[in-house]
Amino acid sequence: MTHAVLPTSSTSPTQGVLGAALARTPRSDGVEARQRLLEAGLTLFAEKGFTKTSTREIAQAARTNIAAISYYFGDKAGLYQAVFTDPRSNPKLLAEEADDGDIRQVLQGLLRGFLDPMTQGQHTAQCMKLYFREMLEPTGLWQQEIENNIKPAHMTLVKALCRHLGLVQADDDIHRLAFSLAGLGATLHVFGDVLTAIRPQLLASPEAVELYFERLLDDGLAMVEAEARRRAAALQGDAPSSSFPLPAVKS
Repeated sequence: MTHAVLPTSSTSPTQGVLGAALARTPRSDGVEARQRLLEAGLTLFAEKGFTKTSTREIAQAARTNIAAISYYFGDKAGLYQAVFTDPRSNPKLLAEEADDGDIRQVLQGLLRGFLDPMTQGQHTAQCMKLYFREMLEPTGLWQQEIENNIKPAHMTLVKALCRHLGLVQADDDIHRLAFSLAGLGATLHVFGDVLTAIRPQLLASPEAVELYFERLLDDGLAMVEAEARRRAAALQGDAPSSSFPLPAVKS
């Protein structure tokens, strides 16, 4: 595995990213020093994980001293948390005002949260690698992410679906639909490498990402209307609750 080090003439991907990100002249007010620590931390934590990344490596890659980590973040754990929760790489999936939006507005906000980062290229790939590492080598931040970001966004979507479908309370089918709708956007991150290998032009430019967003929005709204039709048919007794027949049970 390639580890990030000081920018050199090496052509390794990790060093190339750090070299481009950190080649700027530091500002005297320290804002850029903090930013370089976040960027170096993201690259190294994503490549090696929290435990195997040393503060010395991070400071060296950020072209600053170890004391700067303590000054800005307290310690390595503080830097890791700052990297993981950085709004640029971990935006809120849905804004609070989405609680009162119609289903189209809420779905637009949700899909924007997934699609907009796709224009950031390598940065987004590093963020996804960091999330996977956190899930495999948990420090507790992934559970916080579920409670503080993913679950609230899910419940906002569930409420919007209930409003749209005229339901007083969500049932399992509404939650299933909400997970499926979120999956439209999440799949792009989980299978980003697969998509790039098979059909790279689908996300090759901001215009391509915008078109993908529009198609996903149409697909999501079609899924919602399919659920509405299924429920209406079930109320009229014209269709089973499932689109597929259940297998016969042997006695």
